[in-house]
Amino acid sequence: MANIMDYIDWRGDLSMLQSPFNEVDNLILSHLSYVNFHDIVPPLDSKDSITIKDAAQLFYSKYDEEEIMAQLSLTKMSAMLLKRVGECERFAHLRLSKYVNIIDNVQQKQFSAITILLDDDTVYVAFRGTDNTIVGWKENFNMTFMSPVPAQLEAVAYLEAAFEGTENRIRVGGHSKGGNLAVYAAIKCNSSIKNRIIEVFNNDGPGFHHDIIDSIDYKKMLDRIKTIVPQSSIVGMMLEHEEEYIIVKSSEKTLLQHDPLAWEVLGNEFVCVTHITKESRLLDATLKDWLDKMTEAERSQFVDALFLIFETMNVEKLEDLTQEKWKRMIEIIKAVNNMEPENKKVLTKTIKLLFNEGIRVYKEAKTEVTKIPT
Repeated sequence: MANIMDYIDWRGDLSMLQSPFNEVDNLILSHLSYVNFHDIVPPLDSKDSITIKDAAQLFYSKYDEEEIMAQLSLTKMSAMLLKRVGECERFAHLRLSKYVNIIDNVQQKQFSAITILLDDDTVYVAFRGTDNTIVGWKENFNMTFMSPVPAQLEAVAYLEAAFEGTENRIRVGGHSKGGNLAVYAAIKCNSSIKNRIIEVFNNDGPGFHHDIIDSIDYKKMLDRIKTIVPQSSIVGMMLEHEEEYIIVKSSEKTLLQHDPLAWEVLGNEFVCVTHITKESRLLDATLKDWLDKMTEAERSQFVDALFLIFETMNVEKLEDLTQEKWKRMIEIIKAVNNMEPENKKVLTKTIKLLFNEGIRVYKEAKTEVTKIPT
C-alpha cells in the first residue's frame, strides 16, 4: 500500500497554495526533524533561513550514502525523505530556520526542533521525537513519573523565543515524543503565541498525566489537537489522552507501526480504520495497570536501575545494543546480577509485576470475550 513517499510522487508537483496543507504534509514535516541539520540550518538566534532544496544538497555534500545508510531506521529514513522533498515543487522551496539540537546527559534531556515557513506565511514547528541516544529514551521513561520533563520545558522556551514579537500563525507537531512536546508547548506557551496556534499534531506520541489532562490550558487547546496513531499503537497509547484519535492503517505489525513510513496514504489523506487493535488495547491496559500499582518513587527507582545497566555497559546509543547482540545480552544478565541489592530488587520486582499484570489483563479480556452472547 502507498505511503508518504508515494504521496510525494502524487502531490509533489502541487504547491500548498494549489492544494492546502493537510495531515499527511504534517507527518512529512515532523519526520524531517530527525535529520541532523547541524551547520546546515541557521540556529534559533538567527534571522536567516535556507530552502529545503538547498539544505538537502548541503546535507548530501556533507554526508556520504554509506554514512547515512549506517544510521538507525528513523534517522536514515528522514535523510532519504529530505532528498525526496528537496526535489519536488510542493516542499523544495519551503524555508528552514531556528534549528536547535541539545543532548544533556546530566539533566537527562534530549531536545531538537526546527521551524518551517510554508507558502501561506504560516509556520510549522517540528519537534524531534526520541532519537537513538539512551538519554533520549530515558527521558521517555521519566515521563511516567515526572512532569514536566526537561524537554517539555525546552519546547515551551523554543516557541516563545522563536515567535515572540512575530505575527505568523503557527502549526506545531512532532512524531513520537515530539508529538507530546508539541502539545505541551502549545498549552504552556504565553497567550500571545498560543492565540496564533492553528493546529497541534501529535503523531503517535505519548499522552500526559491527569494534572495536565485536567488543566484549563489543555481543555482550551483540545479542539486544535489532532492525535494520529497507527492501528497497533504502543507509544501513542502511553499515559492519558482526552482528545479523539485518528487511527491510521499500517503496513507493518506491532512496534514497527511506529515508523511513519508504514502509515498508509491514499491521495492526500491517510487510510483510516475505526479501532485500535486488540493487542494494542491489551498492552495499553497492562502498562497503565502496572504503573498504577507503583508509586512515583518506585517508578523512578525502576528507571534509574534499568538505565544503570546501560551505563555499566557503556551504552550511549541504541546502535551499541545492536552490535554483537548476543555478547551484549550476556553483559546485561551479568550487569543485573552485579547490581547493588536495592537496585536489583527494584528491577526484579517491577519486571515481575509487569509480567503478572500482562497475564491478568489478558485473562480478563479473554473472559469478557466468552461472555459476549452469540
